[in-house]
Amino acid sequence: MENQYGQPPKKNSNVIYFLIVVVLALLGTDVYLYLQKNKSDVRIVTQQDEQTRLKADLDSLEAQVEQVNAGKAKMSAELTAKNDSLKAKIKVLRVQLAKGKLTKAELVKAEEDVKQLRYFVTKYTADIEELHKQNANLTSERDTLKHNLATVAKKADTLTKQNQDLDAKVKVAQALKLAESNIVAYKIRGSGKEVDVTRAGPAKKIKINFTVASNSLATKGMHDIYIRIIDPTGNLITAPDGGTFTADNSDLQYTYKTSIEFKDDGSEYVIDWVNPTPPFVKGTYTVLLYADGGTMGKTGFTLK
Repeated sequence: MENQYGQPPKKNSNVIYFLIVVVLALLGTDVYLYLQKNKSDVRIVTQQDEQTRLKADLDSLEAQVEQVNAGKAKMSAELTAKNDSLKAKIKVLRVQLAKGKLTKAELVKAEEDVKQLRYFVTKYTADIEELHKQNANLTSERDTLKHNLATVAKKADTLTKQNQDLDAKVKVAQALKLAESNIVAYKIRGSGKEVDVTRAGPAKKIKINFTVASNSLATKGMHDIYIRIIDPTGNLITAPDGGTFTADNSDLQYTYKTSIEFKDDGSEYVIDWVNPTPPFVKGTYTVLLYADGGTMGKTGFTLK
């Protein structure tokens, strides 16, 4: 009887042990799942933090590129291409990060791309700074060159003016000048003989007698002589075939034109002039001679 009553307690113990094992297994599973969930949450949080950091890096790099471009340096084709490439890479990375959750492999790839991008941006910045420096040097050289050119141009203008002044002085020094002169009026008889007169009525022509001052600078040879004769009323006497010439920086009409050969030997010259508008009138006539662009001298005569 005692053995029969003892068997049920043994069965109850086995059930209890089984339940304990089941409970422990369930607890272990819960703990495992809980730990795995925590690891997953940590991994998600870590990846999210990494994506946030990468986005911040991209913002910083993009701002750096824009700041460099704000310098408005004239970039070469190579730098322009590099600038466009950097912007395109930043855009691609932004698209990848905008997807949200990245796999571990994608995250590692994105980190590597950002590292390379950072290197390229740093080098690009250095290239642009070097370009700015070169432009500054070129600007300085250009300004120096402009200053030097302005100085040279000023000196050239000064030399040109000095040469012009010197040429003018030389021309003045080379010009023929009267040494002595006198004028005699003549009447012409029927036989053609010339007789000097002092009265206006019979006078038909004048002879201008003169010598030229010695001048070693003057050109030896033929020189054009222009004569202007002013009558007693102050009017210039002109001939129908008369013309103009330039002397003392003025355009003038002449009464008569001829030429003489200058030898610088004290030769005496005589110029005959027949009045084209006879008769002569009473009074004093002024006679001006010009040569080599200047005034040779002035003389005159008086008729009663």
